[in-house]
Amino acid sequence: MRAKVSETKTRARDAPSLLVTLADWLGYAERRFRRARLAFGHGTGNAFDEAAWLLLHVAKRPYHDLAGALPLALTVPQRRRALTLIEKRIATRKPLAHLLREAWLGEHRFYVDERVIVPRSHIAELLAGGLAPWAAQVRSALDMCTGSGCLAVLLALSFGKAKVDAVDVSASALAVARRNVKDYGLHRRVRLLRSDLYAQLENLRYDLIVANPPYVDAQAMARLPLEYRREPCLALAGGRDGLAFVRQILADARRHLFPRGVLVVEIGNNRKALERAYPMLPFTWLETGAGGDTVFLLARAQLPAAL
Repeated sequence: MRAKVSETKTRARDAPSLLVTLADWLGYAERRFRRARLAFGHGTGNAFDEAAWLLLHVAKRPYHDLAGALPLALTVPQRRRALTLIEKRIATRKPLAHLLREAWLGEHRFYVDERVIVPRSHIAELLAGGLAPWAAQVRSALDMCTGSGCLAVLLALSFGKAKVDAVDVSASALAVARRNVKDYGLHRRVRLLRSDLYAQLENLRYDLIVANPPYVDAQAMARLPLEYRREPCLALAGGRDGLAFVRQILADARRHLFPRGVLVVEIGNNRKALERAYPMLPFTWLETGAGGDTVFLLARAQLPAAL
């Protein structure tokens, strides 16, 4: 008898037609995501947070007030929308950010779609603090491999007097970046340029260059979960050891920095490989939420004339 009662309760809580409140749908979505063994890392780190993001988006409630939204009864259109998104997330394995057409870096929202990777750069944390004390006076900045344009926007917001160039080789990515620059009203201060790294920059120089280039090595690319394969490969694959683009950025950074300029680059889990490749460079490793191994800084004076 107990087994039958328990089985009935399980069926009831997993029947979408019986779900009413946001709390009901949150539990349902979390269970579905766990059973489907989804991969996370595009704004959330687990099934509960992913389900909460989805439901709060559907209910149009503030993301910081999950507790206050739990008793809310979803409307019939909201329930249909929630079920559609839950099923799409599982069936397609697309990152939820792409399905919702939004991603967040701190308190800042950005438009995203399948043309760009979902923003998740740890450089964003550093820009929130103004990169002090290394970048006190920034009048010109470059965001290399800008993708969605999120770091270019944050550069302009962090350094209110700076002109920012945002570079990407992908015309599709730049179209997304253009939308985000416009959304933040920064089109007069942020210039979007299609360029293969420095190729179209000629003799331009900057006080600050930031870069979040493709840095996933070949072995890791072969093991990526489906969610990551739904993002543009061009924005992820960093060659055999993950350093193909980092090498190019380092090689010409000195020429594009003013005398007191600095270079800040995110490299994922490649610190050991980078330090083996460049034992002579005095990297400063910056502390982020991911630890002290993912983002390095070099002053122009620390970069040799040729690499």
